[in-house]
Amino acid sequence: MKKSRAVVGLIVYVLILGLLGYTAIFGVGSDKSGSAGSIKLGLDLAGGVSITYQVVGDEEPNAEDMSDTIYKLQQRVDGYSTEAQVYQEGKDRINIEIPGVSDANTILEELGKPGSLYFIAQTGSDGSSNYDMIGYGIDAEGNLAPQYQLNKTMDELMADGSVVLDGTKVEDAQAKAQQDSMGNLENVVALSFNAEGRNAFAEATRKAYENGETIAIYYDGEFVSVPNVQAVIEDGNAVITGQKSAAEAEKLASTIRIGGLKLELEELRSNVVGAQLGSAAIESSLKAAAVGFALVVIFMIVVYYIAGLAASLALCLYTELLVILLYAFEATLTLPGIAGIILSVGMAVDANVIIFARIREELATGKTVQSSIKIGFQKALSAILDGNITTLIAALVLYFMGSGTIKGFSITLMLGIFLSMFTALFVTRVLVKIFYALGVQSEKAYGMAKEKKPINFLSRRFVFFGISVAVILLGFVIMGVNNSKIGMPLNYSLDFVGGTSTTMTLNEDMSIEDIDAQIVPHVEEITGDGNVQTTKVAGSNQIIIKTRTLNVEERQQFADLMVNNFAVEESSITAETISATISSEMQTDAVKAVLISTVLMLLYIWFRFKDIRFGASSVIALVHDVLVVLAFYAVVRISVGNTFIACMLTIVGYSINATIVIFDRIRENLREMGRKEDLQELVNKSITQTLSRSIFTSLTTFFMVAALEVFGVSSIREFALPLMAGIVCGTYSSICLTGALWFVFRTKLGQKAEK
Repeated sequence: MKKSRAVVGLIVYVLILGLLGYTAIFGVGSDKSGSAGSIKLGLDLAGGVSITYQVVGDEEPNAEDMSDTIYKLQQRVDGYSTEAQVYQEGKDRINIEIPGVSDANTILEELGKPGSLYFIAQTGSDGSSNYDMIGYGIDAEGNLAPQYQLNKTMDELMADGSVVLDGTKVEDAQAKAQQDSMGNLENVVALSFNAEGRNAFAEATRKAYENGETIAIYYDGEFVSVPNVQAVIEDGNAVITGQKSAAEAEKLASTIRIGGLKLELEELRSNVVGAQLGSAAIESSLKAAAVGFALVVIFMIVVYYIAGLAASLALCLYTELLVILLYAFEATLTLPGIAGIILSVGMAVDANVIIFARIREELATGKTVQSSIKIGFQKALSAILDGNITTLIAALVLYFMGSGTIKGFSITLMLGIFLSMFTALFVTRVLVKIFYALGVQSEKAYGMAKEKKPINFLSRRFVFFGISVAVILLGFVIMGVNNSKIGMPLNYSLDFVGGTSTTMTLNEDMSIEDIDAQIVPHVEEITGDGNVQTTKVAGSNQIIIKTRTLNVEERQQFADLMVNNFAVEESSITAETISATISSEMQTDAVKAVLISTVLMLLYIWFRFKDIRFGASSVIALVHDVLVVLAFYAVVRISVGNTFIACMLTIVGYSINATIVIFDRIRENLREMGRKEDLQELVNKSITQTLSRSIFTSLTTFFMVAALEVFGVSSIREFALPLMAGIVCGTYSSICLTGALWFVFRTKLGQKAEK
């Protein structure tokens, strides 16, 4: 690159940086599009709408009806925000909390209605097709499935008589197993209709059977099933075949049941609520992000000189693009979402550290600066790609299988992964070349790696194994003790176990910070538990305080406290039992997502490294890190809530990425392994060669999280502390365990040569 082109390139980059920076800070147009202030924030950071529905009718709804309703309402509110929550209050009430919206009336009309379930004929009265298959896609279960689209509006279909019946005509739907014509068991959904539905369905199936057509089951704007009609059904009972699993059949049955529920919901109350964490949480988080980022920039420049400056400029672009893309993808940012950003920043720094370490190694061999830069980027490519792809696999699985905050976490993580690879492999490379062309060509400006004597990590492998086993066992022992004393192995928050929601009207307007400072400590004394959540109703003095489940005596103590100490009218105090906001379905989905992503990562590493022992070692190290952090939660008694899931997912991503770097170096050294070189020496050499990368990346990521711990409010500090423990643990497992595990597997399970 010529010097003149380098000058122009640098000027252009600075202008782009300035333009994107202006957009990220101030936005474009009157609505400030693209700015950080325009990003949707979750209920914990910005507040939103809280709606309570009451089941209409004299009879108390059964548990199945309530569960089905909550499940489907959760699916519906996900359209407003992936961070929305639906949970049960008392026996016949349902609470919905939707962040980022301020007008409850715009959504009240939709949410409380029974599900819009329709059975649609394949052809209309004029013989035209009502719907067509448009191809194949991945369904919610991760299976390949046909995709359909309507050719007409619902009004047109109804006017034409193509909607043969709706969900109100369905009496029941149950998942069952029955024998097919070959005698094999198959999963099906059995339907039963009321008298009106029986006649309508008989006529519809007669027409479809005679013409060899299908009847589509259409719910809330989506095709849930398009079965072929194999007989005329006149008895009011139908069977939907083609379900791949019992879980898929149960899900379809639940969807159909809710469409035909006789439950009617009416609005009991709706409020615009303030941020659960308050404005101080946002301000402190921004301060922490700025401080953490500044520390990272200083560290990169001090350690890597001109290359570190190039990386810092690339990280500035990374941050600006991330803000703009979060806005563009309409992501809802919550505390767990911040975890995804932290992890992605750490990975962006990591990619640069890997590259610069390679450049220094090449300089140490006597190559020119220009040649070292070129080779350094080339040799770092495989480690960067493998590390990011394994984490991307996990993020994709979480996105398609997760819900709520898990999906929000995956979106921020995926955006960060793509941006980190782009900025490290392209932007940083261009900037380094520009600085070189401008005359920064001295080896001293880039640094030179010193020959390091391999540290004999493997000689202490059994000590490391023993320490890890001891810590994990200690965690299980502590969880056992906790369970015997308080009935729970971990300090589960209201998100997991539910509790009591107490609503009251204060005699003065108090900020959420004042409530946390003046009222919450007294509530904690009554409950003996620090797990207290506060929400303020916007435009009023009404507040909502959620605690663990209170007995009658504790409820009275709480009421007396508010009446005597804060002059609250006792008549304004109401208390209701609430269910967990993280439903059993969400917990199950999260566990499934983690297990599936782990298997897929194992398969990818096996494919890339041509040795399943690399994959097995990675997974064991990953499980180790999760169990150690779990032990940390048990010992320190940190609240286990929504952020717990995001924290564990962050640690999984961080752990696998760090491990890949070491394995990449082992793989490279195996190709160059001499006959006289010992395998143990090779592993020790590989770990030592990547040691500075492992430590430096951990430090930069640690800086970001530590800033949250120092400057954040209490709820954020509870989130940052286990993350810090996870970073330390991930570094330890990468350096001390992964290479040792692979060595043990390699020597004990065969001597298959690497190719």
